Amino acid sequence: MAKFKLDEIDHQILDMLIDNTRIPFTDIAKKLLISAGTVHVRVKKMEEAGIIRGSSLTLDYVKLGYSFIAYVGIFLEKTSQTKFVLQRIREIPYVTVAHITTGKFNIFCKVRARDTKHAKDVIFMIDDIEGVSRTETMISLEESINDKKRLMHTIFNEL
Repeated sequence: MAKFKLDEIDHQILDMLIDNTRIPFTDIAKKLLISAGTVHVRVKKMEEAGIIRGSSLTLDYVKLGYSFIAYVGIFLEKTSQTKFVLQRIREIPYVTVAHITTGKFNIFCKVRARDTKHAKDVIFMIDDIEGVSRTETMISLEESINDKKRLMHTIFNEL
């Protein structure tokens, strides 16, 4: 697939959307001195090219009562069970991220829970999945950096 070419206007639009996905196209247009229709067309083209894939909502999990984070490394009985195990993990809503990995673990997950008891229940759910031989858990003391915006800005500045 050919690389999509972004011009300076595209970069500026993306910069503003990275900082605030809910910014109205009319506000972008005013800042860039272009029409809102132009912003709409350019965003639509970037969506069709797969550069922009939806928008996201950021929640304050602590305020919602889900301040506990654990990382769970999963050992499988056989690597051929990876797809099946991932399908079962997807059914556990408190597992927010899962990676197939090399090295020590077959799968590495992020779990968000209310407290240690809730996290234990979630980890036991993972342990009970057919094909999981055991898990190893690390508790997060603090999520110090969680900033995709810096990476996005850096990538667009390098293009």
